[in-house]
Amino acid sequence: MAFSFASSRPQNRWHFVGLASSFPNITAADSEHLSAQYRCGEGFKPGCKVFSVPEQDTDGKEGIHEVDLDDTPDAALLKEQIMIFKYNGKLHALDHKCPHSSFPLSRGIPFDIEDFGVVLSAGLMCPKHDWSFDLFTGRADRGGYMLKLWELQLRPVSSSEKGEEKEQVEQDEEVWVRRKQRIG
Repeated sequence: MAFSFASSRPQNRWHFVGLASSFPNITAADSEHLSAQYRCGEGFKPGCKVFSVPEQDTDGKEGIHEVDLDDTPDAALLKEQIMIFKYNGKLHALDHKCPHSSFPLSRGIPFDIEDFGVVLSAGLMCPKHDWSFDLFTGRADRGGYMLKLWELQLRPVSSSEKGEEKEQVEQDEEVWVRRKQRIG
């Protein structure tokens, strides 16, 4: 008996978004929004990166490109954007728009979800209406809204460089993201 499996859906391809070291590590002590400048390595960088990922790019020709956080976001374009950031040492990838109000989440503030001082999870607060979303489940703190989370993989860096740079690159990892696969 032979089984036939369909290949991955083209809209669910993996996209390279940078090295893990290019994302500043934001902590609970930082109370700034994600697009603020944070220390990263020798300098300062925005706390998140936003990429435009066309949903209908089935042949891969359009690809993805990084969005300038200083641009005024168009609500229609937010639905095709992904935001990646590192909070408490963990990378997160999610839709850039708030599912409740279509507000850019790069202006959101990450926080720890606690119960009597015990950290249970991590969340992101949308400043438009102060709604919060769990970064691991996507669930909103009220209503039936769900934040769309993306799959994220850390892969070893493939480099042919030599010397000191190669040692530094070997300690780093590539960050790859894709839309979560739907079952069925």
